[in-house]
Amino acid sequence: MSDNTATTDLDVALEKHRVELTGYCYRMLGSSFEAEDAVQDTLVRAWRSYAKFEGRSSLRSWLYRIATNVCLDMLTAGNKRARPMDLTGATPLAQAALTPRPDNTWLEPMPDARVLPTVDDPAEAAVAKESVRLAFMAALQQLPPKQRAVLILREVLAWRASEVAELLGTTVASVNSALQRARATLAERAGQGADAAVSDPLDEEQQRLLERYVKAFEGYDMAALTALLHEDAVMTMPPFDLWLSGPADMTGFMTTLGASCAGSRLRRVEANGLPAFAHYKPDPEKGGFIPWAVQVLEVSEGRITGLHCFLDTARWFPLFDLPLHLEAEADEVEEGA
Repeated sequence: MSDNTATTDLDVALEKHRVELTGYCYRMLGSSFEAEDAVQDTLVRAWRSYAKFEGRSSLRSWLYRIATNVCLDMLTAGNKRARPMDLTGATPLAQAALTPRPDNTWLEPMPDARVLPTVDDPAEAAVAKESVRLAFMAALQQLPPKQRAVLILREVLAWRASEVAELLGTTVASVNSALQRARATLAERAGQGADAAVSDPLDEEQQRLLERYVKAFEGYDMAALTALLHEDAVMTMPPFDLWLSGPADMTGFMTTLGASCAGSRLRRVEANGLPAFAHYKPDPEKGGFIPWAVQVLEVSEGRITGLHCFLDTARWFPLFDLPLHLEAEADEVEEGA
């Protein structure tokens, strides 16, 4: 076999693991862009040191060991990514102010296709989706880095304790202890915010709820929107630390500070194992619509419990392969003529 063929074969073999490694690094880091950087670093390190790979473990296990070390190195700064409700109390509408925090403060959204490998087992697919949902991701970020790695490897990826111990260079007893502590921390946080109860695929009731949401939002019909919101629903808008609680404050914000979003258009995307939309608002200068947010929705008991609007569209829309402008449809042009 020629060197070129061997190199190509290695590239193909490494690339097969990109999506699952991105999912792992994303759960570890809470950042879509840092996760992709970590995976690229992992694959480069693997490529450079492949000659030293002795095959005592599988290529996949070896890659996870490298990825874990990369992530642990990146986490030594101690930054814990969060949602706005993890940092401050809810702000009454009358006191609402849009105060941004640095990008590295926030838990970031991620397209499903970049972190969820295609699997045949529905139960395995459901676990994978649940493990990238925003509430679970936020809880993960509260764990010390090694506990985070243990919990993900054991609970999400279903590795044996002995395999995790070998990967981390520690004992089975140490792995089991770390897992117990991680589970206890997650249990303490379980009551903080409603869990998203989204079936996979969406059931008929959930599909109808989303259809009604799109109609209400695009029509900027606050009465219809209120009917879809849980009484404890929350709205967040990273990079701003403001978050609102309850339908009255949410719709009140949308008709005051958020009034320019009237007449918007929503396009369905898949993010964090949850229903999500690309939100385009009217472009007053050029016509048509411009990017405004990636909305990620949490749903429980037939109502929307969370509306998370990620506003840094210069970062998110390219990540989701979304166009940066929508043309007005023919009927809209005629109405405006």
